[in-house]
Amino acid sequence: MPTPDSTPDRAPDSTSGTGTEDASLLKVLGNWDALALGFGAMIGFGWVVLTGGWIASAGTGGAVLAMVTGGVIMGVVGLTYAELTAAMPKAGGEHNFLLRGMGPRWSFVGSWAITGGYVTIVAFEAVALPRTAEYIFPGLSRIPLWTVAGDQVHLTWALVGAIAAVVVTLINIRGVKIAGAAQTFVVVFLLVIGLILVFGSVTGGSVTNMEPFFTGGSAGFFAVLVVVPFLFVGFDVIPQSAEEVDIPARQIGRLVVVAVILATIWYVMTILTTSSAMPASELATTDIATADAMGAMFGSDLMANVLIAGGIAGILTSWNSLLLGASRLMYSMARSGMLPRWFGVLHPRYRTPVNALIFIGALSFAAPFFGTQMLGWLVDSGAPSIVLAYILVSLVFVILRRREPGMERPLRIGGAGNGGTVIGWIAVILCVALLSLYLPGMPAALTPPPWILFGLWWVLGAVFLLRIPRGIAPGHDAEERLLDRLADRAGQAR
Repeated sequence: MPTPDSTPDRAPDSTSGTGTEDASLLKVLGNWDALALGFGAMIGFGWVVLTGGWIASAGTGGAVLAMVTGGVIMGVVGLTYAELTAAMPKAGGEHNFLLRGMGPRWSFVGSWAITGGYVTIVAFEAVALPRTAEYIFPGLSRIPLWTVAGDQVHLTWALVGAIAAVVVTLINIRGVKIAGAAQTFVVVFLLVIGLILVFGSVTGGSVTNMEPFFTGGSAGFFAVLVVVPFLFVGFDVIPQSAEEVDIPARQIGRLVVVAVILATIWYVMTILTTSSAMPASELATTDIATADAMGAMFGSDLMANVLIAGGIAGILTSWNSLLLGASRLMYSMARSGMLPRWFGVLHPRYRTPVNALIFIGALSFAAPFFGTQMLGWLVDSGAPSIVLAYILVSLVFVILRRREPGMERPLRIGGAGNGGTVIGWIAVILCVALLSLYLPGMPAALTPPPWILFGLWWVLGAVFLLRIPRGIAPGHDAEERLLDRLADRAGQAR
């Protein structure tokens, strides 16, 4: 069995690390499974706890406008993903796109960026779960441990998230089909909660409560817009699981765009229904705005708890999807020799990337022990990495359109002319503009703690990046040439 720090000389070629068995992933997911993974990944916990803040910052209309604007940006990026996923339906998504169009080092940068985004959200959900459970069980926090940024951490509270991290990780180790079935069940439950929320708004809400429709000016608008990458990350989980989806490549690409559209509708629905429940002044004083809004519309604390159950469903869908996506990315990078081959070992029975899953699961296990302040830090630290990955994917889309016009594209975006290239450049420009909002001096500049987390992730990434040989040109066989170079280097070292 390879050790975590062993140098990869060839791609992992067995489920057990011995080189004697098939290392391929199982094709067991259908249309609905793939869509549930993508949509469920985007509908996490943010819609439960952040909606009140969006309305307070920008007003009902401003929050809706920001969310629609963000949805359009993500939709344009999603179009580039759709074409590339259909053309290269392999586990790893961004990793494969960038390897073919920009070479190994840029492939690592893009893959590490989106993996960082996924990992921050997986850790976020591990903290969000006890935060949500405490709404239903107010006495949850027992046995004080320590204080983080002024927030008291309690053992019983942290264990809720930590134990859940173990359970979700074990489900994913058991196989993607089990994870996909669990995802489908929870997404259906989440949709039922959404319908109840709409019904409550129609019968118990008021348009008057939505006023004022616009507040906060441009600062309020941008305060909502900057969380969009964190909220919408997940449609790109579909490309990560492409090798495990048993549907035509063209259809896989279409599902990416459908998932973005559905998520945009969901977030707009959440804003409108929550703001209709009670005046903005009352929403600002609530504990969890969307849950309290649900209770107000039905005049029942029980219904508020039902909404919290929907929030827990959202936590689980996002957690499950992004754990799957992050582990497949790490598996793909290990298979290419960019990460130690330990990360590419598959379970001998379930043929899932067990070591990658354990690594990410361990990070999410630890996150709740840093308290609720970690929620905001994780949201902010992951977003710039996510946008960076989107910039690179949009750019490689344009590069491949020009460099490989004859590449087989089962789903061609923008028609046979230059429409696709224009879409690609629009995606690049929009994402660069979005990335600039996080910089110092901008309306939504990040505070120091998120930048520290961001920096730590990229310091670790730099260690792996510097191990990748220079001078390997992009192309369809870039992975093989990279592995040959690494094998030669290992042989010389001996």
